[in-house]
Amino acid sequence: MENEFLDNTSIINYSAKTYEKTNFSAISEIHLSQGTNNIEWLNTYGIKYQSEYKKVIYQNKLDDFLIKLLSDEEHHNKVIILNNLLFITTRVLITESRKLDSEQMVFIVSKDFLWSIQEKKGDYFNWIRERLEGNKGIVRKKKADYLLFLLLESIVDNYQNTYQENAELSSDQLSSGNIKPTPEFTSLVEKRKQELFNFKKATMSLRDTVVKLEKMEIDGFNVKYFSELKEQTNNLISNIDFELQELESKINLIFSIQGHRLNEVMKTLTILSVIFIPLTFLAGIYGMNFENIPELKSENGYFILLGIMVLISILSVWYFKRKKWF
Repeated sequence: MENEFLDNTSIINYSAKTYEKTNFSAISEIHLSQGTNNIEWLNTYGIKYQSEYKKVIYQNKLDDFLIKLLSDEEHHNKVIILNNLLFITTRVLITESRKLDSEQMVFIVSKDFLWSIQEKKGDYFNWIRERLEGNKGIVRKKKADYLLFLLLESIVDNYQNTYQENAELSSDQLSSGNIKPTPEFTSLVEKRKQELFNFKKATMSLRDTVVKLEKMEIDGFNVKYFSELKEQTNNLISNIDFELQELESKINLIFSIQGHRLNEVMKTLTILSVIFIPLTFLAGIYGMNFENIPELKSENGYFILLGIMVLISILSVWYFKRKKWF
């Protein structure tokens, strides 16, 4: 298990003038800088290496409460202040496919190092690694708090980009001109609503983490960066809520169209019923088997009755048209 842990762990050591990326052959080589000018970003893929985490924590004299925190593989959103450390955990959407799976992500942060632990391999942080390696921007001049800001910002940006891409795809399929009261269209709307609910849940989770970070007070940890992240998450949530309202309006429109069509059918059936009820009444009277019905002996009674029926039908149709019932 130790070899697997080492294969999935790397560290980037940087300062304003230096950069070095290292892989390890033994846990004893993992030393997190504290009180130096260098910042270290330790990254591990996998949350199952409990004994290895324990060794790293003891070896670097970190708060031993981390052992208990890391032993839980499923966390709600947490931001916990430890001995000169922050323990942060959140669930993050995996947006490579429209299934929108999620993974647990943990950050252990001090002013001099950041340890990121991700449940699954792969992330959205390559652009940060490239900026560190190429000394682009101000990241190498800042402490670990700014690195944490960039990592969280990368997650938010990924949410926004994926949301926009999916929104463009859905806008073509669910445009107002394509609204149809069919099971297929309703299924598309419900599928998009489920995607948006997943996005909203993940974004609200991340916003809660950012809000907690914004209120933290820890030596050497600057929280000013996180107000911008809060605004980004709030804007994304607002966009999601607006689209959810649009989809709800489309569902209501579908129900209105279905109700209108049903009303049209019922109106047609009602008109036909009203026309034929008096005709049925007359046919019923003269279909009775009494011997003393006067009209039965009439030579032209049959034709007179047909004429009356035709007249009643014409008058009924004229009346309905005058009332604009059809």
